[in-house]
Amino acid sequence: MPTYKQIENYVKNKFGYLPKSCWISDVKRQMGYNVKNAHNRENEMFIKNNCPKNKINDIKEAIKILGA
Repeated sequence: MPTYKQIENYVKNKFGYLPKSCWISDVKRQMGYNVKNAHNRENEMFIKNNCPKNKINDIKEAIKILGA
């Protein structure tokens, strides 16, 4: 499983923006991977910052390319 930093670097180099870590965890959750909840999360069932729909495929590509 690639690290968040590796995914951030891949997306930044290929697509020109730096994804938020909450976007990465949202996409990982959508792909069925176990993701730990952030320590500062108010409610385990509520996701405040979902990944924008136009960025999901970029992050999925990074996860697949980097070896998930």
